[in-house]
Amino acid sequence: MEKDLDEAFTQIAGTAKAVLFQNEENGYAVVKLERDDGESLTAVGCLPRVCAGEELILTGQFEKHPSHGEQFKVSHAERKLPGGVDSIFEFLSSGAVKGIGPATATLLITQFGEKTLEVLASAPDKLAQVRGISRKKAKELSDDFRRQTSVRALMELLGNFGIKPVYALRLERDFGESAMEQLLENPYIITRESIGASFTEADGFALGSGFEFDSPERMAAAALFELKHNTRNGHCFIPAQTLVQITAELVDAEPEAIEEALEVLADTGDIVRETVAGRDAVYLTSLHEAEDFSAQRVLKMAGAVCEPPKKLSELISQLEREQGLVFAEMQRYCLRQAASRQLLALTGGPGTGKTTLVRAIASLFEKLGLETLLAAPTGRAAKRMSELSERPAQTMHRLLEATSPESGEGTIFRRNEDNLLKCDALILDECSMVDITLFRALLRALPEDCRLVLVGDADQLPSVGPGSVFNDLIRSGVVETVRLTEIFRQSAASTIVACAHMINRGDRPELGANRGDGDFFFLSRTAPSQALETVLELCAERLPNKMGIKPQDIQVLSPMHRGQTGVKNLNSVLQRAMNPPAEGKKEKNFGEICFRVGDRVMQNRNNYDIIWKKQGGASEESGLGVYNGDVGTITKIDSAKETLEVLFEDRLATYDWGLLSELEHAFAMTVHKAQGSEYRAVILMAVDGPPQLMSRKVLYTAVTRARELLIIIGRRESVFGMIDNQRATRRFSGLRARIAEN
Repeated sequence: MEKDLDEAFTQIAGTAKAVLFQNEENGYAVVKLERDDGESLTAVGCLPRVCAGEELILTGQFEKHPSHGEQFKVSHAERKLPGGVDSIFEFLSSGAVKGIGPATATLLITQFGEKTLEVLASAPDKLAQVRGISRKKAKELSDDFRRQTSVRALMELLGNFGIKPVYALRLERDFGESAMEQLLENPYIITRESIGASFTEADGFALGSGFEFDSPERMAAAALFELKHNTRNGHCFIPAQTLVQITAELVDAEPEAIEEALEVLADTGDIVRETVAGRDAVYLTSLHEAEDFSAQRVLKMAGAVCEPPKKLSELISQLEREQGLVFAEMQRYCLRQAASRQLLALTGGPGTGKTTLVRAIASLFEKLGLETLLAAPTGRAAKRMSELSERPAQTMHRLLEATSPESGEGTIFRRNEDNLLKCDALILDECSMVDITLFRALLRALPEDCRLVLVGDADQLPSVGPGSVFNDLIRSGVVETVRLTEIFRQSAASTIVACAHMINRGDRPELGANRGDGDFFFLSRTAPSQALETVLELCAERLPNKMGIKPQDIQVLSPMHRGQTGVKNLNSVLQRAMNPPAEGKKEKNFGEICFRVGDRVMQNRNNYDIIWKKQGGASEESGLGVYNGDVGTITKIDSAKETLEVLFEDRLATYDWGLLSELEHAFAMTVHKAQGSEYRAVILMAVDGPPQLMSRKVLYTAVTRARELLIIIGRRESVFGMIDNQRATRRFSGLRARIAEN
């Protein structure tokens, strides 16, 4: 069959004989198609989860590929499940239904013939009559087939509007069998955080499905989208006038229509609108509750005074003897405050003794008989805290026993006011990374009289999530704060530490094209291509061979994702240099990314359901959960099982193909992602970039990630420009005002 639609497009029909390539993320596939007239050809395009045996009617164009010859490029596809027994066998044998291979397919077709797929869909009890298929397995096969059919229908519907098929998988995960009904009732559900579509994608689908341009659903969805989108910029609220303006521009509507939508959203409880810090503020309800709860709890804790021990000075002297040092006066003051206050903030730059004080406060609490826990926002920060304090520390998510809700959106913490943490004191490090939602979760889980010591560097970048919690607490003037400024002798010898403090003050360290100071080097490279050549040489040859620094101890940082010296391109070129392809080394292509055994990778979102097993040691410990920012190494790729294994420190986690979008390469990472971590050697790219990323806070945070060696590659003008640029995107947060004004 062949039909000319116009001069450009052709329609052909046939049966998929083999799937040569399939990308789960975007649905792109390469299919060997047998046309109805018996001729074979290769079809390429968006054919999500296509399987051998499917009957296809394809619209598109013939084109000549320079390497693969003539292909049919698909622009639209109509798909039908196979009807004949031969096609059904090909379909089931291809792995279209989990648990059915060639042997089981033969049994089913022998029993049910052309009605096999009908039986699979609606009569699992009949499946159980087939030899070797239990009632339990029959139900599993039927459930999987119906789920696959539902997902494929969702994929095809979304695909008609150019929307990524991966959203169909997430829709099915969140809504199950009702996913199609929910989508058609409100297309804007695909903008949920757990699904990830943009408002533009959802809007195109909604308008194409018959929703009115000025429908209340569209106005409300746009306002909610702007609120949710701006949490990624760190905002807890948006001023009402600003929200109305940007939402009206987004949907090309009158401001009055947006105002009406806000009134409806307030009535339904989706948003809260109130005056805070002199502003007419609009909050997502969850963020308003988080901010209000946190402010009330902080006020209560800040006003609580603990009875210090009578012989506190003697205890502090004992700590000095045990740790082999003499505390500075400010450190002694900090220990006295820790002993007499329920809430204390401790801040300071590198080399000012924060680590010494954390260890001392933990020892002091133990001497006072207090059950003390140590925690940090990320796994790497917790590991570093544990090593430096010589005590166990864990991530906040593990501490609070985080898990995913059934909806797939947000986080549930099993530790809360009904299941409190069992501790008398908690020391939390790297507090500048803590956003308002995580802070609220922590406060909910603390016993009423539990002491809390918040430790961090207030001059570093703020949290990725909404709010400026640590800075707001300090600037409120209500929370007792100890600010360390003295650089101790052992740190004063470090040029890294000295430069960090100069940068923080706004001073320019001396940079020369060939100047090195033992632990700090600046390599002048004016062009991005030159900078790339240099970073490759350093990582692959000079640092490992001449300085004995292992590749896994080197971390390349960049302020940005895009561009020649951005993280995306850096990871591509560093992978080729540090882990090139080799015979026998397995790979998995996923979209534009090639994952390879030996690659350094990073989890890019919290996933509380990934199974991991402890490696080494006597115990067979296992658990759930890999968190945003966790870095590991790919150790195994199993194409038959469609799984990939990543070793995170001593935890081996297994990913199926559907989870690969949660991994990205980590040979290079952004400065934001590196926050809370420390590396033996840091290479910072500082060539050019957007002003909001080329700032003093970004540079300061990057420099303070280096423990033994810091190398900056780039333009001196760029480095000095970052020092001079104090630009920081203002965050709309009401926490400081709520605390200070009460």
